[in-house]
Amino acid sequence: MNAGRYRRLAEPLRWTLLGLAVLVLVVFLLAQRQQGIDVSYGRSPASTAGVETGGAGTSDRATVPSVDEMTALVAAAPVVRLPGSVAYWNEQRVREVAGDTRILVAPPGLDKDERERVRDVENATIRVIGTEVSGGFYQASSDRLPAWRAQFATGDVTDLLIALITALRKESTPADRDELRWREPSGPELTTVLTDLRATGRHIAPGATLTDVPETAARNAFPDGAWYVALPVQRYGEPLPRYGPALSARFPDQPIVVMYGLWIEYHGPGAADFAELAGASFYGQFAGVLSRSDYPQRNVLGVYLNRVTDIRYAGLFERPLPYRPADPLRVALPALPWLFAGCVAAFMVLSARSLRRPDRRPGSRRDTAPTRLAGLTALAVEVSLLTDARSNPALTRGIVKLQAARSAWEEKLPARHVRTLLDEAAAELDDTARQVGISSYRPDNYLRGRLS
Repeated sequence: MNAGRYRRLAEPLRWTLLGLAVLVLVVFLLAQRQQGIDVSYGRSPASTAGVETGGAGTSDRATVPSVDEMTALVAAAPVVRLPGSVAYWNEQRVREVAGDTRILVAPPGLDKDERERVRDVENATIRVIGTEVSGGFYQASSDRLPAWRAQFATGDVTDLLIALITALRKESTPADRDELRWREPSGPELTTVLTDLRATGRHIAPGATLTDVPETAARNAFPDGAWYVALPVQRYGEPLPRYGPALSARFPDQPIVVMYGLWIEYHGPGAADFAELAGASFYGQFAGVLSRSDYPQRNVLGVYLNRVTDIRYAGLFERPLPYRPADPLRVALPALPWLFAGCVAAFMVLSARSLRRPDRRPGSRRDTAPTRLAGLTALAVEVSLLTDARSNPALTRGIVKLQAARSAWEEKLPARHVRTLLDEAAAELDDTARQVGISSYRPDNYLRGRLS
């Protein structure tokens, strides 16, 4: 192969290898970004899921009278229940501590202005919106699973009312009581539920607002599938059918989610530990908004299933994770340094051979430009192995200038323009060498050493 043909083939290959080396270096450096500590053994796909608000939590039917009308109602009776109210309590227990307390009970799902109207009723000592209990500067809230269960399954606010009334009267608060009663479901009740579960995987009782189970959230929470039983809010004071234990006794390996109104409980594999953690973390965060809003059961179930997914991905329980495809960059990352080294080695070999065949035509602008361009390019490749975050910007700018000089030289642009680009590249590489702290890599010293 003659020298001219060799140069025509080697020159594009040489610069292609340099570009590939720079690209590999940039990808490798970007992959080294510092990241925060991740204490989970998988990234939950539900970690960014939030509670749906707005129209989903406001009932179009809920409304309240004017402030004057409510004030007159409260003046006429110690307890006023507005249409649509869902809160109930043990009247005897509350009466023992109430004294002259006046209670105004409003429905859930009110908008901001309607809630403000209820709070503007000054002769009401206690205001109950949905199951949210407030009075004066105080708001009562539960912090135990039995209290949340009674509140969201039956609308029971007995303990909340007693706690707030005694706080306003500066009296000691009696201990909470779990007054919720249970019963075993009858044979026909259990048969109806089992028939639906075997057919569709869910049972929606009359009065329940659940229309369907959120598919993605359900798949992430229970990859092997779960059964769902949705019941309406239960009548206060009556025992609740205990469907969860009854179904788990017959199907111990089947995950089962039961809803009583806005109360959700889990039965099945790992329920002894998992169910309590899921319930406490979910209602500990969302009980406040659920108590005053009118969310459909589907919205609440979706957020609960996302919380179950987050707990599973935290690695606290030995439950299998859904399949996640491998990250191609992470798989290829160990090979990038070797690919970079191979490109650099091939570039150096081709550059050395090119330097041994210079074009010495007198008066040509190629007398010094290609030699200087090759020398500065070799310098950029060598010093790139030593740069860090502080010196990378100068090196990158120098490489860009070298590529521009190469293009200008090949396109036969004016020699002054080529020299200007080479001078700018040399200045950037000089700055890089000073930041690296190796004087032999300063362009003047490096090129002098190559030519000597």
